[in-house]
Amino acid sequence: MAKATAGLILIPFLALLAQHGFREFPYEEYNPAPVPRDAHEKTEWAFARLRYPIFGGPFGGSSWGIDFPKADRHFVQGVRRLTRIHTRSSEQVVDLDEGDDVFYWPWLYAVEVGHWDLSDEECKKLREYLLRGGFFMTDDFHGTREWRIFTATMSRVFPDRPIVEIPSKDPIFHVLYDLDDRVQVAGTAALESGVTYEYDGVEPHWRGIYDDKGRVMVAICWNQDNGDAWEWADSPEYPEKMTGQAYRLGINYIIYSMTH
Repeated sequence: MAKATAGLILIPFLALLAQHGFREFPYEEYNPAPVPRDAHEKTEWAFARLRYPIFGGPFGGSSWGIDFPKADRHFVQGVRRLTRIHTRSSEQVVDLDEGDDVFYWPWLYAVEVGHWDLSDEECKKLREYLLRGGFFMTDDFHGTREWRIFTATMSRVFPDRPIVEIPSKDPIFHVLYDLDDRVQVAGTAALESGVTYEYDGVEPHWRGIYDDKGRVMVAICWNQDNGDAWEWADSPEYPEKMTGQAYRLGINYIIYSMTH
């Protein structure tokens, strides 16, 4: 009887070990920010950022970690102020090759996916995560070359599902804020050059991959940089209209992911 009881205790203990809590990556931070005092608080929702291997090389802070962690920590403060979602003040970095950890974080965000290169096992894990109800937002990649690299990997995740434009009438653009009139959210480097686009990515796109029930599983922000808008939300030089839209879009995506 004692052995059976010990086994029942061990199972939930092992489940807790499978979930990583807040972790810092000081050598891969692109834009450092103070660690919030309540960084380890257990909450209803946390901002999960995907850490991935880059095309032609190993893990790289210059790719997955762009705007990290300042953008993440700025954005979650907006989620806290503008919604009633019990939100953690710190981000969660997720690696697909770390056991089942990704399944604890139902909303996942990645930048610079025009440089990623997932392994076959990571593609399989991401596919399972999405089909089990996960939501994946990609951001901050631009132009036809980066699109080709992104889709080369995404087609291995979902070889049987097309990438389509998300229509403006889709609930994802109206679940909290109505986002019919959207602008191109620009990165700071583009704005310093007097434009809103990078490379040949002149026109912004909001694309997606749907599941069999019509739920957006993957929300693709191509030729735009919401991460920069979050990162520089405290800068008087960054356009308020772009910042406001980036916050509203991100919050819509969060609420959509929790209700669909």
